[in-house]
Amino acid sequence: MTLEGGLINEEQVEVLLSDLLERYGYDFTGYSRASIKRRIVRLYTLDRALSFSEFRYRINHDEAYFRRFVEQITVNVTEMFRDPDFFRRLREEVLPRLGTYPFIRIWLAGCSTGEEAYSIAILLKELNLLHKSLIYATDINPTVLERGEQGMFSLGYMRQYSENYILSGGTKDFSSYYTANYSLAKFDDELRRKLIFSTHNLVSDHSFNEFQLIMCRNVLIYFDRELQQKVLQLFDDSLEELGYLALGTKETISYAGFNNKYKRLGSEKIWRKLG
Repeated sequence: MTLEGGLINEEQVEVLLSDLLERYGYDFTGYSRASIKRRIVRLYTLDRALSFSEFRYRINHDEAYFRRFVEQITVNVTEMFRDPDFFRRLREEVLPRLGTYPFIRIWLAGCSTGEEAYSIAILLKELNLLHKSLIYATDINPTVLERGEQGMFSLGYMRQYSENYILSGGTKDFSSYYTANYSLAKFDDELRRKLIFSTHNLVSDHSFNEFQLIMCRNVLIYFDRELQQKVLQLFDDSLEELGYLALGTKETISYAGFNNKYKRLGSEKIWRKLG
């Protein structure tokens, strides 16, 4: 095999994906090839691998480098209260309805470093529902989950997060939810105690509970159609009747084969499962 223009070709991408599946059980074969190839080439260039063989050997035999590889090829872009109108709909319509349940279970799939998980915890606290809630925040990437568990984010992001929070209907002083620790904002233990961070592979792992709300925003866009349908079926299997499914702005359930079982809430990408 030869490198084309010093970069990695499609055949070599398939070799690496096969290695990940056979050696580590990580199945990226349903991911968009263009997207995943772009990230592999970026890492290959960034780390100045001498050859594809050396690059492949490090991934297969160096655990630390394997973790770096997974971190680089998975998408970890997130922020607190991203898309404030979406969080306003959760605050005003979805979560108050869930408040009638004796206990609330929420699954955030593909949670990355956990900013959305803390956003949901803040909403639940302000609605006086946090005490009877659990938020399961899962991702394929253990490194980003560790950062989420710590509950510490760059202090430099707090101004933007505070603006998002206010636009989503928040009325408190956002800084009351964290303490400044040098260059980091450390979020309160009261919020962190209600978050369970755990690895979960949407491609190969099964349903692990029944939930009243499942959020998976801007993850499916990186999967091919077949894998999208498989993951949506997993969500349907994991969602209670009358529960809510929330996706990203460019994602839909219209091709899932069960969209007649769901009713969309207004303009947001939130669907309620019919009884």
